[in-house]
Amino acid sequence: MMSEWNETGYYVMGEVLVQTQVPFENFANLSTWLFFSVVVGWYCVTRIGWKRTAGLKSYRMALLQLMLLGFAVICLYEVLWCFTVLNAEIGAQMIVAGTIPDIDKLAVHYPDPDRPWNLIFATKIFLGGFLISAHGFYLSTRPRKPAQQEIDTE
Repeated sequence: MMSEWNETGYYVMGEVLVQTQVPFENFANLSTWLFFSVVVGWYCVTRIGWKRTAGLKSYRMALLQLMLLGFAVICLYEVLWCFTVLNAEIGAQMIVAGTIPDIDKLAVHYPDPDRPWNLIFATKIFLGGFLISAHGFYLSTRPRKPAQQEIDTE
């Protein structure tokens, strides 16, 4: 990664994670493991630390909900945009070249042409971000009964 950047000044974000397959060839790549570990990690955080957010004051909870809703909308937009660009790239290459492209190597040169993002990596990362922020928003709007009863008794 660093040698490629030093030699060419060009690096595709997430390409190494998409190209590396673990634990053996033709199994899950590192971006898939990263996606699942982020989602499982978020679930663990919500199960362990839910009592800390149960006592937030109303204005802080409202700000948290607004932030989570904003993140969820932005990440959903990015997921849909990445899927659209990915499908357009596949369709364009099939029409122009008559071949099926290697989707693991497709990248988009946006927003910075010197640092493009691998489309598979971007889709998985933003999908993980959407799931986390949407789940966090859901949990913030549905307080758990034991936490409410515990707060009321104190």
